[in-house]
Amino acid sequence: STMTFTGKYELETQENYEEFLDAIGTAAGLLSAKTDHKVITEVSQDGNDFTWTQSIPHWTWTNTFSVGRECELVTMKGTKFKAPVVMDDGRISVQFPQYHFTAEVSGDKLIMNCTIPGEKGVTFRRTSRRV
Repeated sequence: STMTFTGKYELETQENYEEFLDAIGTAAGLLSAKTDHKVITEVSQDGNDFTWTQSIPHWTWTNTFSVGRECELVTMKGTKFKAPVVMDDGRISVQFPQYHFTAEVSGDKLIMNCTIPGEKGVTFRRTSRRV
């Protein structure tokens, strides 16, 4: 279906979050938010066009993009960059400046991975449940 991603998701589990934030040198404010905060991801999909919003208390981050096009996106730290957004076998894939992002829906779960390559590489995995 073309609306696979549409929905509101609440954080269920995450792995390597602190290690990931540490590796990308994230703003101390985000780091101090710890890992037990309530993370809500809202996705609106209309064909290849997406609006993707992540919210934690006191902070919201939104990207609007189209699959198959180069899009201007913003990182967690607020840095703007341009990258193509690819959909491969139902999985969204974007190369961020410091990591590779993928997202897919499996049943009622939204599974996101952020992978930092190299010998000090780390994969941050977040699984959220549709609410």
